[in-house]
Parts: sequence; C-alpha cells; structure tokens
Amino acid sequence: MSWFEIVSVVILGGLFWLWFESARVHEIAVARARSQCHVNGVQFLDDTVSLANIKLARDEGGRLALKRTYTFEYSDTGNNRQPGNIIMLGQVVQFLNFNPSLTGADITLH
Repeated sequence: MSWFEIVSVVILGGLFWLWFESARVHEIAVARARSQCHVNGVQFLDDTVSLANIKLARDEGGRLALKRTYTFEYSDTGNNRQPGNIIMLGQVVQFLNFNPSLTGADITLH
C-alpha cells in the first residue's frame, strides 16, 4: 500500500468518526431539550435542534473536545415560538437555556 492510500484511509476514518460522533451528540441534545421542555410544561417545536456553533474547548480534565451550541424553539401554546439553546462539550450537556419571558425564570443546567 502506498503512503497516499494509507493517508487517505486515515483521513476517511477520521471523517467517519467525526460524523458518527456528531450524530450521537445531536441525538443527546435533542433528547435533553425534549425532556426539559416536557418537565417545564412547554412544547418542543419541530422535534429537533440545529447546530449554531462548533469550536474546540477543554473539558474538566483538560482534554480537547468539541464544544457544540445547538438552538431550538419551544412554545407554551404552539403559536408563540421562543428560542432556547443547549451547549454540549463532547457528549456532556454543559448548559441548557430557556428564555425567561415564557417560563418565568431562566433555566440553566450544568
């Protein structure tokens, strides 16, 4: 096998891992946002979150991880969309924020 083929396989493997990891983190973010909307008595609109930002950050152990910010919308009646966001560091929910104008209090989870 040539060096080109080896490098190509390594790059493709890395891209596959990034795609697989991103899909898993997205699933976790959707599940957590849906759960928190249910707990707070609001509707989780569109049943999904949208990636707004991605960057490198260090976790509590000092290791580099991808920090992803997702946005979503929720409503108490289905007619008034309110923004929320969830920040994931690796596969861990770092923060989940709701707009205080709808729920009466700013909800931030660590």
